[in-house]
Amino acid sequence: MTEKEKMLAGDLYTADDPEIAADAARAARWMARYNAAAAASPARRHALLVEGLGAVGRGVTVRSPFHCDYGDNIRLGDGVFLNFGCVILDVVAVEIGAGTQIGPGVQILTADHPRDPAARAAMLEFGRPIRIGANVWIGGGALILPGVTIGDDAIVGAGSVVTRDVPAGATVAGNPARVLRA
Repeated sequence: MTEKEKMLAGDLYTADDPEIAADAARAARWMARYNAAAAASPARRHALLVEGLGAVGRGVTVRSPFHCDYGDNIRLGDGVFLNFGCVILDVVAVEIGAGTQIGPGVQILTADHPRDPAARAAMLEFGRPIRIGANVWIGGGALILPGVTIGDDAIVGAGSVVTRDVPAGATVAGNPARVLRA
């Protein structure tokens, strides 16, 4: 397997691989153009999102600045709203369902690192996919950690650190986020 194939499979890989580095450079160039187009028409911004992300539904809004690793692994359903300063580390799949609203400064992080110090010293890393259901509301400054699934209609309180799956319809908050209402 190539390092990129390992990355996409969620296996240990080295991020400084030339193919992966080229993909990251392409994404950086795209982000520069996208973020510079903050005042462009909605149609132009949507076209740029379609160019840079894996899938983009109708009526999607992503406010600048927006940052991601690669873009190809991000899928946004119809009507998704990402507020200012969203960061998505998409070394593997990130799926965000239709109608989901994400507050400013939210970080969605699929990238992870081995717990073994020797493996970390060898610059190995891996990713675990994140799935966010439809009609979810994630408050500003929340962190969604690798491997988390958030069910439809859930609410994540501002500033929460989501380390575990969130059931559909639940409200979670805190660090680590805990269910307040199921």
